[in-house]
Formats: sequence, structure tokens, C-alpha cells
Amino acid sequence: MGAYILRRLLLMIPTLFGILAINFAVIQFAPGGPVEQVIAELSGQGQSSTSRFTGGGGDMAGGPAAMPGAMGGAEAALTSKYRGAQGLDPEFIKDLERQFGFDKPALERFWLMIKNYMTFNLGESYFRSISVTELVLEKMPVSISLGLWTTLIVYLVSIPLGVRKAVKAGGRFDVWTSGVIIAAYAIPSFLFAVLLRVLFAGGSYWNVFPLRGIESEQYANQPFFWEKALDLAWWGDYFWHLTLPVTAMVIGGFATLTLLTKNSFLEEISRQYVLTARAKGLSERKVLYGHVFRNAMLIVVAGFPAAFVGIFFTGSLLIETIFSLDGLGYLGYDAAIKRDYPVLFGTLFVFSLIGLVIGLLSDLVYTWIDPRIDFSKRGG
Repeated sequence: MGAYILRRLLLMIPTLFGILAINFAVIQFAPGGPVEQVIAELSGQGQSSTSRFTGGGGDMAGGPAAMPGAMGGAEAALTSKYRGAQGLDPEFIKDLERQFGFDKPALERFWLMIKNYMTFNLGESYFRSISVTELVLEKMPVSISLGLWTTLIVYLVSIPLGVRKAVKAGGRFDVWTSGVIIAAYAIPSFLFAVLLRVLFAGGSYWNVFPLRGIESEQYANQPFFWEKALDLAWWGDYFWHLTLPVTAMVIGGFATLTLLTKNSFLEEISRQYVLTARAKGLSERKVLYGHVFRNAMLIVVAGFPAAFVGIFFTGSLLIETIFSLDGLGYLGYDAAIKRDYPVLFGTLFVFSLIGLVIGLLSDLVYTWIDPRIDFSKRGG
């Protein structure tokens, strides 16, 4: 097993490389890079915002008065390759390219990024003057809170419910619970989130739950989790803030896992070893949880990485927006809109790495549930 884990860890390196390479290549063809973002801001706000990119003073190098007609061929080509750059000093455009790293060829920029990622140096945001690592760590508590509690609630409800539905297959309990979870699955989480906000968060009815953040301002000045964790009042405040967003995220999460668990149990219950166990006089509970459970849970465990990553990242963007939660989902979306490439690729790297690690942990849980499975001998 140790050799298998080592192989999987080594396999993560080319996998991450491939993910980053493909996305980096796609980005090269996407219009509206960070230089264009600054030029667009200048076009809309004049010189008021240029101090962030020129080192202060608000004056562009040489001023914007140098029109393309007075430029040489190379200078005109430089300004013409950026939409809206006509009328700006080419030296200012070159300075922007240097600050964003676009004075280097694309391949050199890619290898420099990979070299930094090997030491977990995710770079610095183009527009926030803060390292990407600090940004990710700052937003991580929101995404961890949403993903962790949503996944925990879905699994704690869906697995026992799926087992019960398998035992009562075809009965009244099976029919009405199927109707309820399928109806809940058909409701988009963001629409349900809007409904919860209107009803319970100061909309047209009751103002019961807060709308911003995962904790009140009185706890925001305590930077360390272990200081807050000893305070029961903080836990109450924490769950009070998370009630509506987590409820909105779990509403449609029960159907897939519940029906998957039910079908897995039904398939295992019909096998010969179950009939033999019952013939020996074992109780139904002993048969279900002592023999069937481990085999039926294999397919459920196999789907855990995709479910967790999906809930942890992609499913939280709209929920974060609706409830004003500043997490990783919104961070990645905002970086894509603003073309903040270090943040975009940094979050992509973190997301991909977490997904790969969870996939490895899923295999290890496989062996814990069923010791007969030995991945180290696969393909031998």
C-alpha cells in the first residue's frame, strides 16, 4: 500500500501540470487580459487610477498626448494590439507589460509559474497587492464551512435513508420519500436561497438570520480559530450565520446519494451470501450492517470525491453571492472576470490539488471498508 500511495502522489505531478498547461493555453486566446483591464479603467476614469500602476503621482510616463500618428512602427504596433490603447504613451504600455510579466514570452511565463508552484509560491494578485496564498487562506474558512457541513448533513441523512428505503422497497415509505427528495432535487439551490432570504433574512417577512459573513463582527477581531472554538457563544453565532446558506445547498443534495445507497443495498441484498446469513439465523440488523453495509458502501465511497469537490467549490458560488459570503468560489469567479491571472491559476492549483488528494483518500477508505481490496496489486 505504501508503494501505491507513493505512485499516486507522484502521478499528481503530471496531472497538475496537464491541468495548468491546458488552462494556461486557453487563457492565451481569451480577450481582455490585465493590461486591457487597466486601459479600460483609464478610458473610463482618466488618470485618477494610474498611480497604482506607475508608482504614484497619477501621471503616465510621457502623458497620454503622444498620439499614434507620431509613433514609430514598433510603437504603433504595441498600442494597436491592445484595444483602447490609442493615445496612450507606448512607454506606459511597456511598463504595464513589465509589471504584469507580459514582457516575457508565454512559454517562459508558464515555466516560471510552474517553478513557483513547486515551492507552493502562488504569486501575488495583480490588483490587490496581496499574495495569492494569503487570499486563499483568508477565503478558505467560508468555503470549508459550506462544503464541510453540507457534505456532512447530506451523508448523515442520505445513507440511513437509502438503507431504510432499500428495506422498505416498494412500500409507502419508499414511495413518498422518493417523491420528496426528487421534488427537492428539482429545486435550484439559488432559487431556494433567494426564497430563504426573502422569508427569513430581512426580506418581506421575518428578519431572523444574518446576511453577511460566517460570524458577527465581535468575533472578527479574533484571528485564531482555537481561541474562538473554546467559546460556546461563538459556535452558536457561527451556526446561526450558516443556517440559511447550508440549508440552500443541501436541499437538492439528498436525491442522488439516497437513491445510490438504496440501489446498492438492493443489489447486495439479493446475493447468495445474504440468504446464507439469514438462513443461519442472524438478525436482520446484523445482516444489513454486518455483511451488506461494507459491500454496498463501496460505490457510495467511490462517488465521494466528486460530490465533495462539487459541493466545496462549484456549488457555492451563487450561494456565496446571494448571502454575501466571501469564499473561494467568489474569489475564483472575480479573478476570472478581472483577469487576475495569479489568483485564477492559484485557486485552480489549490482546487485541483485538493481534488486529487481526496481521490487518494477515497481509495484508502475503500481498503478500510473492505480489506479484501488491495490497490497495491492492481495491474500486477
